[in-house]
Amino acid sequence: MKIFVGNLSPEVNEEELISLFSEHGSVGNVKIIRDTSNQMSRGFGFVDMPRKVDAKKALKTLNDFELRGQRMSVNEAKQGRDRNSAGTRKNFSSKRR
Repeated sequence: MKIFVGNLSPEVNEEELISLFSEHGSVGNVKIIRDTSNQMSRGFGFVDMPRKVDAKKALKTLNDFELRGQRMSVNEAKQGRDRNSAGTRKNFSSKRR
């Protein structure tokens, strides 16, 4: 199950999230989303937990958990949209009169 982790302190790193979430079960991939220009944390990330039962336990326990002075928001990640096809608009030409 993919988990969204929001309201992260800028000092939090992937290793800390692995350690925290692994207290509730097996952890797969962990990714903190960073600004492409300066590599600073954007304050959120994702944790993959292969076992749904472990993920549900982590959701219940870690939502509103304080880490480095900020209360995290922990939820099941929503399905992302397909960036290649979503938001495609037809190009209409406008004629001036």
